[in-house]
Amino acid sequence: MNLRHIGIVLLLVGLSSVGTAQEFNCQVSVIAPQVATAQPRVFQSLELAIKEFYQNRRFTNLNFATNERIDLNILLTISNQPAPDRFEGTLQIIYVRPVFGTDYNSPVLDLVDNNIQFNFLENTQIEFAPERFLNNLSSLLGFYAYFILGVDADTYAPLGGTDFYNLAQQVVNNAQSTAETGWKPFEDQNNRYWLLDNQLQAVFRPFREMLYNYHRLGFDTMTEDVAASRRTIAAQLDKLKPVWQVKPSNINFQIFFNAKYNELVELYKQDGSQEKAKIFNTLQILDPGHINQYQGIMRGS
Repeated sequence: MNLRHIGIVLLLVGLSSVGTAQEFNCQVSVIAPQVATAQPRVFQSLELAIKEFYQNRRFTNLNFATNERIDLNILLTISNQPAPDRFEGTLQIIYVRPVFGTDYNSPVLDLVDNNIQFNFLENTQIEFAPERFLNNLSSLLGFYAYFILGVDADTYAPLGGTDFYNLAQQVVNNAQSTAETGWKPFEDQNNRYWLLDNQLQAVFRPFREMLYNYHRLGFDTMTEDVAASRRTIAAQLDKLKPVWQVKPSNINFQIFFNAKYNELVELYKQDGSQEKAKIFNTLQILDPGHINQYQGIMRGS
């Protein structure tokens, strides 16, 4: 039974357990182009440890079949190594979701976290306990695991990711006493704290509802009626305007449209209906950073 295509039933456990791969398929790259003293072995060890963190750990008690596992591409770029076991840099995570009845994977999130600092010793396993803060690396990875599980669940069931977001909230709360950045509300409007807080706010409910309607009622039915799917997606994106008016330039919109802008151009550039002009007007409001790309919708190329 494909739990993710009939709507995820969220039966969660409070603690993660190590076992066979369950929720994630994960590709990881660790690079350090600016670190002159970089030792390849430690970065290879870190790369393996991150991959094992996601693929050898169960974050839920759901049994994901192999073809149901969530595809992640992770790029960790080390920009500074102030000590042999201390690293700083940026983390990019791209999450894609399969479209029912096709071989197409729809990109859902393309996020970049610029507040990455952590300690890591070569050939060590990354331990994680969601109920307490062990170290910054494990909390970072655990937070994004729960957040992405939440977004994924939202795309398969209306507001389906709430319990996962609550687990991510626990990770954020446990990190409030750490000196590491990215966890606190007063530091930055585009950090982990606000990414999750926005997702849980009532004003962002249309955004979470859009995640379901865009993917489940839009893309998953695309092979049946392309025109109807386009109308559904356009209508759902239009409903995001009140969210944008309350909180423009929020990080949640940024990471969503960073993933979606190419897909949206390809979807609507061949549309001969009035939806083309409507969706263009909506997108230039919600995602002005990609206005040049959206011009392709109107040009038809």
